[in-house]
Amino acid sequence: MTTQKVAARTSNTVPAARALGVVWLTTRLGMFALLVLPSGDLLDAPDIGGEVYRIYYGWYEQLTRGGFPFDDVMWQYPPGAGLVILTPAALPWLTYFQAFVALTLAADALVARALARAGAAGYGRSAAGAWMWVCALPLLLHLPLVRYDVQATAIAVLALLALHRRPVLGGTLAGLGAMVKVWPVLTLLGAPRGRTTREACAAAAASAAVLLAVLTLAFSHTLDFLRQQGGRGVQIESMAGTVLSLARLAGWSGRVEYRYGSMEFTGPYVSALVHASLFFTAAAFCWLLLWRVRARRWTTATPFDATLTAVLLFTVTSRVISPQYLIWLLGLAAVCLTSRATTQRPVAALLLPAAAISALAYPVLYGDVVVGTPLGCAIMVVRNGLLLGAALLACRRLWTASGA
Repeated sequence: MTTQKVAARTSNTVPAARALGVVWLTTRLGMFALLVLPSGDLLDAPDIGGEVYRIYYGWYEQLTRGGFPFDDVMWQYPPGAGLVILTPAALPWLTYFQAFVALTLAADALVARALARAGAAGYGRSAAGAWMWVCALPLLLHLPLVRYDVQATAIAVLALLALHRRPVLGGTLAGLGAMVKVWPVLTLLGAPRGRTTREACAAAAASAAVLLAVLTLAFSHTLDFLRQQGGRGVQIESMAGTVLSLARLAGWSGRVEYRYGSMEFTGPYVSALVHASLFFTAAAFCWLLLWRVRARRWTTATPFDATLTAVLLFTVTSRVISPQYLIWLLGLAAVCLTSRATTQRPVAALLLPAAAISALAYPVLYGDVVVGTPLGCAIMVVRNGLLLGAALLACRRLWTASGA
């Protein structure tokens, strides 16, 4: 590239980076305002920050005593999540809640910067990914600031962006991410065959094994989270939950109870829908393996597209679709948009209204969703319909583009 081209590109990049920074700062101040103001002032909504200063802080106190939460049905996360819960200790001059929010904002800014750098890396790249992350995350209102899903998404985003040129680093981050929230391991699904896949998978296995060994030596009850997985039912915001909400409008006798940290249905046919969800999850896994075996064409965007497709499939077939799952999907869609070769632009477009409607479902009109009013049911039908459509479209476009 000539000196003139480099200078021209730099002169165009600096104002764009400044504009992105201004938008990030403005939107995050708005999200922070929603968080710190009493919820009744702006929204008729539950206190969603309570998960940090009640639940997360309770886990933090147990971890500082040397053990993971024991016999706690709400602790359903891999042991690496404990490190995220402990990170506010790095800012001892702040309260736990303040430190957690500050670190979440730092992780958010790290994602924006990484996407911006990836978008400006050279030909075939696009700044659209950074803009999507910065502008789309506020669609979820202040929820992202009080969940540790931004940190997990940051690990996955960095793993994907590193995978092409530095597969060992990408694999290491994927392994660490798997120990934090499981799903970041899916960043390895679309790694090019051969040396890249071997190096990335070996690094992921090694980093996960080392972290698990360290945590097992440092804490007690490291694997206790596995005991809390089997009893989960149908969360009201899941696909199966939407079916039961509609059935309740038609006279079904089930009810909603607070279980395992979320609102779940209990009653007739719930168990059958739990098994159906598990079946569809297994079917999605088999489809992804079939795609991997039959894929013939790889581009620089294929690992990004495959990860977004996989996480979408596992989201729509899950018994639980918490609103913070949209943080993962927005982050992965943003990574796809950093490459002009991506096939997932229409999928990313569907995720934007899905995120906005998720904020309506929780926290704005959560009472309607819990009670199952016609409005609450309509919101969930539209949101889950968008997610299902995005998943099917992602599958078709990934399959076709890769010549599977």
